Amino acid sequence: MATKLFKLVIDAITTTDTDINPEIDKYFYELREDERTGDTVTIPATQFTDDDGNIMTGNLTTVSTDNGYYLLFINGVLQQSSLYTVSGDGSQVVITEASTIPVGAPITLIVTNFAPVSDSNTTITT
Repeated sequence: MATKLFKLVIDAITTTDTDINPEIDKYFYELREDERTGDTVTIPATQFTDDDGNIMTGNLTTVSTDNGYYLLFINGVLQQSSLYTVSGDGSQVVITEASTIPVGAPITLIVTNFAPVSDSNTTITT
């Protein structure tokens, strides 16, 4: 008998459930004139308050690489991400083109990170 390759014939169904698990931190600040230098506002992390109204004593939460994002609102208006940066360690927020932001304007930074968890189940039917 000649050599013959036997192939398996299998039908399988896979279902995957994913929980995205968003973790959201919100930080609040009212612009003070002493944080403005020319057209740039630099806000140290310790000038923000958290969602419970506590003054920050350390750095802000930073985004996870490829799994998070920042949103910055000034006077309730969402800003383009090219107009601000959050330092890599979360120690400060720098806003550019900020000469027209009025003193006392509310500034809100929202940090969203995701910690997705997936569970797959494969059932072989044949």
